[in-house]
Amino acid sequence: MTDPIIDVAVGVLLTDNGKVLLGDRPAGKPWAGWWELPGGKLEPGESVMQALGRELKEELGIELTDATPWVTYIHRYPTTTVRLHFCRVTGWVGEPQTLEQQQLKWVDIATATELPDLLPAAYPPLRWLKLPSKYLISSAHSSMGHAAFLDKLQVAMAQGVKLVQWREPAWDTPDMHAVFEQVKSCCHAHGAKLLINSVHDKALWHLADGVHLRAEDAKKLSGRPVALQGKLVGVSTHNEQELAIARAIEADFVVLGPVLPTASHPGAATLGWDEFERLNQLAGLPAFAIGGQSSASLALAQSRGAHGIAGIAHLID
Repeated sequence: MTDPIIDVAVGVLLTDNGKVLLGDRPAGKPWAGWWELPGGKLEPGESVMQALGRELKEELGIELTDATPWVTYIHRYPTTTVRLHFCRVTGWVGEPQTLEQQQLKWVDIATATELPDLLPAAYPPLRWLKLPSKYLISSAHSSMGHAAFLDKLQVAMAQGVKLVQWREPAWDTPDMHAVFEQVKSCCHAHGAKLLINSVHDKALWHLADGVHLRAEDAKKLSGRPVALQGKLVGVSTHNEQELAIARAIEADFVVLGPVLPTASHPGAATLGWDEFERLNQLAGLPAFAIGGQSSASLALAQSRGAHGIAGIAHLID
């Protein structure tokens, strides 16, 4: 018999200047003194958002006004299993107060995981927060040509794109390698990371900031984590089975779709937003929505639980 799972709504309170709110657990509770994100158990009949609003009012004295679902993550403690419904909170009325004798601390997202005595279940979301909301996939060998791509990439970087995937399956020449290095230099100059798609030679993976695995390549790992110490790992997914594989290999994030029709894959089956939302709740990892996405669809995608959006043309125009 498996232990019952306790559902918990968790608020990830974010500010415009890149800070997240943490509180320490009060005396008398398990893990007293350890830092965590605010939230609490769902009461019978409550939705996640209803529970989140109630908990933030009881715990911090604030009224929730703007929140979106994010990642649903199962964490197993020695005596308890919890299903944590992480929600990004960007709007509230009032100033967070210590209503339960806890200390509160606004922490920079960039350094939040370095905080001593951080509750184990708080590590994953604080790490995920470092992922940007837009994931650009390269098209350097497309009809636009690599010179035009590099020009547009500079513009995209200046507009805040911080994560790029190098995916050029039809191009594997010394010229391609030179352009790859130029793209990497451009990314690093703007504080962005460049991942390489697993369609490319494995010998090149260590030259990038991580690897993006095609679904079939992730499956070949047979549940073993990718041996890329300190680098990002993303996985393309389309269904529950592929999401389970991504979790098993300890990926940092997934790309899930296609959500909507795209010009590059006319007639291909699509998930639609309802199925994306359902699968996202099972992912256990941040999910970028792909397929028919653009900067204009980012807010919609996030309202459906996406971490952000991924795409080619409409993220670089």
